Amino acid sequence: MKLTLPYPVSANRYWRSFVPKGWARAVVVVSPEAKAYKEQAGWIAKAAGLRNPVLGLVEVRIKLFPRDKRLLDIDNVLKVAIDSLAGIAYENDKQVNKISAERCVPDGKPRLEVEVLELGLLV
Repeated sequence: MKLTLPYPVSANRYWRSFVPKGWARAVVVVSPEAKAYKEQAGWIAKAAGLRNPVLGLVEVRIKLFPRDKRLLDIDNVLKVAIDSLAGIAYENDKQVNKISAERCVPDGKPRLEVEVLELGLLV
């Protein structure tokens, strides 16, 4: 399965923490921006014909086309992208057995080109 997704929100904006009234510790939750990104990824996957998540182990290949030439942490992008496809391309991101990522030259169209391959092994 191949998908072209928008460039994701940064990992710094993926999580939000707050201290509920009467609590001594902060609670960490997925941000509204991250939820919106995951929903958008789901619609793109459905439009591409994806109906059911893979149940076995998968390999994820990602080509990153950033907004500009600044060097950003690839691993921050990977975390957001892989989490966003959980429940869509695969049931759980624990199924990801292999990851490859490549930062490409910016071309004015920030995006991720994602390929999810079934490895044929059961979880």
